[in-house]
Amino acid sequence: MNERLAQYREKITLYWNRFSGKQKILFFSTLFIIIIIIVVLTMQLSKTEYEVAFQDLDSTDSAGVMTYLDTSGIPYRLSPDGKSISVPSTDAARIKIAIGSQGIVQEGSIGYKVFDESSSMIGTTDSEFNVKYNNALNGEVEQLMRRMQGIKDVKVLITLPKETVFASQEDQEKALASVVLSFNPGFRPTQDNIDGYFNLVKTAVPNLPIDNITITNNEVELMPTAKGGQAGVSSQVEENFALQKKFEDDVKKDVKQFLSTLTGPDKVDVLVFSKLNFDKENRQEEIVLPVDAENMKGIEISSQIISNTYSGQGNTSGGVAGTGSEDVSGYPSGTDTGTSSSEESSETRNYEVNRITKDIIASPYTVKDLTINVAVEPPNGQTTLDDTTSAAIQNILVNIVRASLADSGITYTDADLTKKVSVFSQQFGSTAADAASGGLASWMIWAIGGAALLVGAGGGYLIYRSRKNKQEEEAEDDIPLQVPTEFPSINMESVTNESQVRKQLESLAKKKPDEFVNLLRTWLAEEQR
Repeated sequence: MNERLAQYREKITLYWNRFSGKQKILFFSTLFIIIIIIVVLTMQLSKTEYEVAFQDLDSTDSAGVMTYLDTSGIPYRLSPDGKSISVPSTDAARIKIAIGSQGIVQEGSIGYKVFDESSSMIGTTDSEFNVKYNNALNGEVEQLMRRMQGIKDVKVLITLPKETVFASQEDQEKALASVVLSFNPGFRPTQDNIDGYFNLVKTAVPNLPIDNITITNNEVELMPTAKGGQAGVSSQVEENFALQKKFEDDVKKDVKQFLSTLTGPDKVDVLVFSKLNFDKENRQEEIVLPVDAENMKGIEISSQIISNTYSGQGNTSGGVAGTGSEDVSGYPSGTDTGTSSSEESSETRNYEVNRITKDIIASPYTVKDLTINVAVEPPNGQTTLDDTTSAAIQNILVNIVRASLADSGITYTDADLTKKVSVFSQQFGSTAADAASGGLASWMIWAIGGAALLVGAGGGYLIYRSRKNKQEEEAEDDIPLQVPTEFPSINMESVTNESQVRKQLESLAKKKPDEFVNLLRTWLAEEQR
């Protein structure tokens, strides 16, 4: 058996040695890549995919869902903020139904279900019942409002009045409700939505009038139209003020930008006051105009001329009417024969004129009044503007006011427009400060500042030197005395000639240079004494 294994091993070795080094590297690389692919595929196929089943949970609901999943042995993942829970995607629908049927997720609201869960055979006191009922009512209203459009989160606090048998229904105290809403990102509630919020709270709480309901969000208090239309009027007034402010800002920006090209940047300040007409007018005009304005005639579209002539024999009236004894008053008293004739002529002409019907909707945003005040900083070296520049600026402002008031319906003269603009000189920035400080020149201020800086630096340096010297003195007191160094010595008496002394010094300098230096210092100190 061992011999056969040895033969197989030898054959494998011989077969393996036939391959070159590159072929062996390619074989191991391919084998390694195949193993990695198998491992990755195995991990991906055996991986559990999770799906977010519950989100925007509060701590109470999250704890309830986690308890149910742990008890059922269902794996889950909790988000870092603790508000979302993910479960295996294959069982997500079944888990949602199971948790929803048990009422575990209450969205932070208790609701009337608390009475079913905490019912007791002994019962509760009136105070405990009132607290539970109030909390349950708050929770029910919160759950209802969360189903409204655009609401992300809501908190409701309802104050119920104490009932008394001594007061009539009209004299009973009214309930109060305070609601704080949080909307979804990008959602802007319309007035219909706001009215729906108020109506929901009003109908959910007994004996609660609209006036006792307060609903706010993170920015402002919401107002219903049920309060005498205050919300509509308030929003319209705010919109009108915003339009007026925008108009004034635009005029101010344009005037300042244009005048800055004449006087330089940061040398102009503009103050604008305006009055806008926000009345919207709808009217219909029916205008009739002649085609020929000079003769006041229209276009002749038809003409009819009728002419009749009659002649013949007949009785002719004569005498005085009603003078005979047998005559009737008002009729001729006698007749006579003769020739009679008559002629009748009529003419009818039809003219067509221009008929114009106009449906006019007047714009509600017209300027009724405008006032512009401009403060200009005079050039360097001058205290006021020259008359030419001031007149040019005033003429520009008058033209702006004239163009803005063109649709006001009032005719203004040049004198009236001049009264609506004003131009005056004003020092800005450091120049005014210099003048207020006593009229000192700029170089004097710089010199005073430099001297003060030098004095401060010198005083700081003296303080620093005194502190440093004090620290050095304290450090010297703390340093222990050094042991005197024993310097090497040369016995001069044993040395007979100068060459030997030089040799000994050279030998000492080579072997012990530090000691040689100390020896020289000692000799020099002795010579100075």
